This record gives sequence, C-alpha cells and structure tokens, in this order.
Amino acid sequence: MTDRTRVLIVDDSALMRKVLKEIIMTDPSLEVVGTARDGQDAVEKVHELNPDVITMDINMPVMDGLTSMQYILNDYPELPVLIISSLTTEGALTTFEALELGAFDYVAKPSGTVSSNIHIIGREIIQKIKLAYKSANRKSIKDRAKRLSYATAAKRTVPEIKTGIQKSEGLSKIVVIGVSTGGPSTLMEVLPMLPPKLKAALIVVQHMPPSFTSSFAKRLNGACQFPFKEAKAGDVLQDGIGYLAPGGYQLKVRREGGMLRISDSPKTLFMPSVNVTMESVLEAYGGKNVIGVLMTGMGDDGADAMVKIRKAGGITIAEDESTAVVFGMPREAIERGGAEIVVPSYMIADEIVKAVNRK
Repeated sequence: MTDRTRVLIVDDSALMRKVLKEIIMTDPSLEVVGTARDGQDAVEKVHELNPDVITMDINMPVMDGLTSMQYILNDYPELPVLIISSLTTEGALTTFEALELGAFDYVAKPSGTVSSNIHIIGREIIQKIKLAYKSANRKSIKDRAKRLSYATAAKRTVPEIKTGIQKSEGLSKIVVIGVSTGGPSTLMEVLPMLPPKLKAALIVVQHMPPSFTSSFAKRLNGACQFPFKEAKAGDVLQDGIGYLAPGGYQLKVRREGGMLRISDSPKTLFMPSVNVTMESVLEAYGGKNVIGVLMTGMGDDGADAMVKIRKAGGITIAEDESTAVVFGMPREAIERGGAEIVVPSYMIADEIVKAVNRK
C-alpha cells in the first residue's frame, strides 16, 4: 500500500518509541517512517523523511519538544504535530503552550513520562493521527502567532468569586460553550476576542483529563480580557466571569442563586458532558437567558441540548465546517436543527456578543 499516512515518532524513551510504533502499525492506513530520540534529532529526521504527521513528546534532552516543534513548523507550517504528554501539571502547561504555537492536538499519557500502559489510549492515538492528516484546517505557526498577538501571557488575578447560597446579582445571561477535540487551540483564538465587561457569565465545557483543567483555566485567565477560573462547587455565576468545567465531573447549576455544583453523576462517555451542563443551565434559567455554542469535537455531545435551547427561545451558535478541526459535534447540532447561527471560528466571538446584547 503506497498511500499510507507517514508518521514520525519523537520520544526520548526507547520503550515509548517501540510501543507507539507497535500501536500505530496496527492500522494498515498508517506507516511509521522513522523515530527520533530528542527534539534536535526530530528536526533532522523531518528534513530527511518528509513525514505526514509527527507525534511529539515534550520533555526531552538536547532539545525539548516545544523548541523542536517551532523549528519544524517554521519550515513546514502545515505539518500536523500531535503532542503526546504526561498527565502532570507541568505536562499540561507545556501542552497548552504547544497548542498555542500550532500543534494540532494532544494525547495524554495515562501514567507519567514513560507509560508502560500507553496501549490503553492506542485507539485515541490512531484516531487523532488520522484526523491530523485529514484536517483541511491547517494553520501556519506564523499565522497563528499573529492571531494570538492580542492575547497577553501576563497572569491576571482572579477576583473573589461569590460562594454560598445567595442571589446571583448582576447576572444577565449565561453562555455555555461545548468543545472537544481541537478545542484548546480554538478556544484560545475565540475567547480572548470577547470584551472585558461581557454582560453574561461564560461556562466552557471542554472534554479534558481531570489533571489538565486547572492548568488550562490558568492559561485562559492569562489570555482573556476577563477573569477565568476552574469552576468549584459553591461558585455563583457572575457577569464577566469565565468558568471552566472541571475534568472528571459534571458541572450543573442550581435554580436558586445561580450556584454551581459539581457531581459525579450521571455517568457519561465524557465527564464533563456538554449536554448535562447545557440542560442544567436551561432548566435553571429558561431559554431566553441562555446562549449555547458548539465548536470542534468528535461525536455528538451537546447536540441534543442545543436543540432544546433553541426550542426554548435561546440563541444557538455552531462552528462552520470550514474552520472546525473536527466537524462532529457542530455538524450533529446543525443536522438536528439545533443551530440558529453557523459561522467559522473567527466570527464566533462577535456572534456571542451580538447574542448577549440581543433583547
């Protein structure tokens, strides 16, 4: 077979290189054309082997994955890089840096830097390699850096968030954004474009491992023009504040006072679930006060809730296929009649502002 997707594996662990190769080669449409033991070796191998997709480790000797990726994408801006990183706080932070710099997506190693049980996520690795190759939405590192130039890396202090049973004063509307595969980089392009005094509370439900959401919330807080935090039980929704649903749990809203609660039920394929959060917000506040947004992601999580929001008089926005890294979740919402507005990612922030200001 001559039209197989050519993959270069970059990892400083010989065991990981061997296991990743075994996983990838189980799919007849994929071919491992080479491996690299560090970032510098990867730069050389890319020029030598001309791969279609790279799997990139972060922490490596000689040259780390972030530096290597920047060299590679400078010469080959459309070459998809799939980050395979550890489930640690440090690993999460550098993963998000890689996504901002142009990486396609990431896969989290199940246990530490050298994961002997990497086979557990073998299916996800294969799936994302294929998505990376097929994605028509390849953006050069230079273009991405230009789009992100307005996002400051400076840390912003999150103001005191109201907790306890009380009336949520100053809450006008609630925007709930659902996103999955390809979401972190897309969110980093959309959310910083929202104004600092948005007359709505913003909830983001991103399918993400539990150990990643705290770090991602900090990245969003540094990039956005308004405070952003990982949602905690007892937080009270407020205008102009962003809340990221914590990984491994369901995020719901109480009817009284707009107080957030964290639950381990219902058990769903993805926790947090977009459907669960959207439906909870809809039940608590009614359709006219809710704006549902569904962007890139595999599957159909959130599609049914978008239909309910629209039928209840809320405003629903779905990302157009032209920019969606994976046109799964938004497509399902559109096909089921749950999307009033369909626009590319670079227009979503403007549509959110219009929806919030609509009387």
